[in-house]
Amino acid sequence: MNLGSILISKVKKYIKLKNQKNFKNWPNVHEKSRLRIRPAVPGDIAVLTVLLELLFSIETDFQFDRARHQRGLALLIDNPAACLLVAEIDGEVVGMCSGQITISTAEGGLSLLVEDVVVRSERQGQKIGKSLLHALGDWAGNHGITRLQLLADRNNDMALGFYTKLGWQATNMICLRNDTRGKRL
Repeated sequence: MNLGSILISKVKKYIKLKNQKNFKNWPNVHEKSRLRIRPAVPGDIAVLTVLLELLFSIETDFQFDRARHQRGLALLIDNPAACLLVAEIDGEVVGMCSGQITISTAEGGLSLLVEDVVVRSERQGQKIGKSLLHALGDWAGNHGITRLQLLADRNNDMALGFYTKLGWQATNMICLRNDTRGKRL
């Protein structure tokens, strides 16, 4: 079985899970604190956009663009090779994170690019971010993903400390970007 077949198999498995009306397989983490982690649905897009506005106010590489971010969230929700999770307390969305499956030649398998880890300011320090990342890690493990990776703003000491505390390690790699809209490489 080649890697493409494996990826297609994993995506089909995820589609089957995502299309189930009942998300029994998604954990209710920290039930005593009323925190619930679940897959995002289209009805969450407006509140998730507010969370992205908070995140992008910290990150200097990005400018907030409501319409663009709402399109991106809709694409993530509809993408069988992506997972967009929300954290809610008593039905109120208080955090989110996303992951997208990629193929890693270094790993010789599937990898997950983690993005948009954000928790409302007044809810930070309550293990919500940790719960989101653990749920995303569980999703990744269930899909045969062997590595999670993320980019973090080098000036966001609080986030970097958070990731380090959870066991994430810095690498020697750097991120380069090329905006190709309307340009030819």
